[in-house]
Amino acid sequence: MIMTPSLRKFTLTAHVTSSVGWLGAVVAFLAHAFIGLTSADAQTVRGVYLVMEPAAWFVLVPLAFASLFTGIVQGLGTTWGLFRHYWVVFKLLITVFATIILLIYMKTFALMADVAADSNADLSVVRNASPVVHAALALIILLVAAILSVYKPRGLTRYGRRKQKNELAKI
Repeated sequence: MIMTPSLRKFTLTAHVTSSVGWLGAVVAFLAHAFIGLTSADAQTVRGVYLVMEPAAWFVLVPLAFASLFTGIVQGLGTTWGLFRHYWVVFKLLITVFATIILLIYMKTFALMADVAADSNADLSVVRNASPVVHAALALIILLVAAILSVYKPRGLTRYGRRKQKNELAKI
């Protein structure tokens, strides 16, 4: 089923907004993670790790799911299809992978917040390079998805070639 032009524009806007929002939130998390790793101020370090978990639940996770959901809607409701073009399939896989890793990583955010909340914990125990590494990798992965969206490399999947052949046969 192909969407009407106004519905397509609405869902495209929702998809671009949530995807770019997710990308921007990852950049903000990378900055916070870097501050937590490098700041000399103990309260700043503890505060960064305390805020990461709730901020991730209220910002990263909803944007990840919004990006995934609106991307699926776009794929199903436009001529691009969900499985017709390799770039769409790769972008879908990237988004699913990044969302799953984020959900798994939420346990790490919770553990870091627990350690940061313990005022007796040594600052060297509170500091953690993991958020810097994960946010940097997430940024790269999400940039790859954005690049695929803009450049749309050619290449139909077998399913896409079969669908195209069937559509041409109907004409």
